[in-house]
Amino acid sequence: MATRGGGRQGRELSDRGAETRALILDTALAAFAESGFRGTSVREIAARCGLTHPALLYHFPAKSDLLMAVLTRRDEADGGDAFEGLEAREMLAHLVATARHNATQRGVVELYATLSAEAASPGHPAHTYFQRRYASLVVHLTRAYRDLARAGALAPRVDPEAAPRQLVALMDGLQVQWLLDPEVDMAAAIEAHLRAQLA
Repeated sequence: MATRGGGRQGRELSDRGAETRALILDTALAAFAESGFRGTSVREIAARCGLTHPALLYHFPAKSDLLMAVLTRRDEADGGDAFEGLEAREMLAHLVATARHNATQRGVVELYATLSAEAASPGHPAHTYFQRRYASLVVHLTRAYRDLARAGALAPRVDPEAAPRQLVALMDGLQVQWLLDPEVDMAAAIEAHLRAQLA
């Protein structure tokens, strides 16, 4: 039977473990954003955290495990599937709000811009993750544009089947432009694009 002291000690160890994992994930996010997955070593991340290489491997046995944990943590912080239950116009407004929020998170934008390009290779550990991420986004946006078309709310010549991928391409392109020039207003550009599409 565990004593009170043992229980408290166990909680303290658990808390320290959670803090260490959080430190590793935050550090890995920054490192992957700066150098990409392939350009970052686990030893480098461990050193930045003030940990030994084996200590980091205790928490994340492989670099691919660490990468997927970073991506999962970011998704959880963003609230998971934020489009669920939103109407078409709400969904588009959410994208504008997301772009505005992303302008306060350079490291996260760098991470996704770098990794999404790297992950085009089928052998990349995040290949399936980004495939599913883009596919899900296009499915949600296609539903939104189809709903708008049925309601007569799209401007003439806006194709509800092509518009979703065009919007995703615009958002990705704006992120790269913003990374190169922080004066670029991603949210305003997306908002102007959507205004031109809506009747």
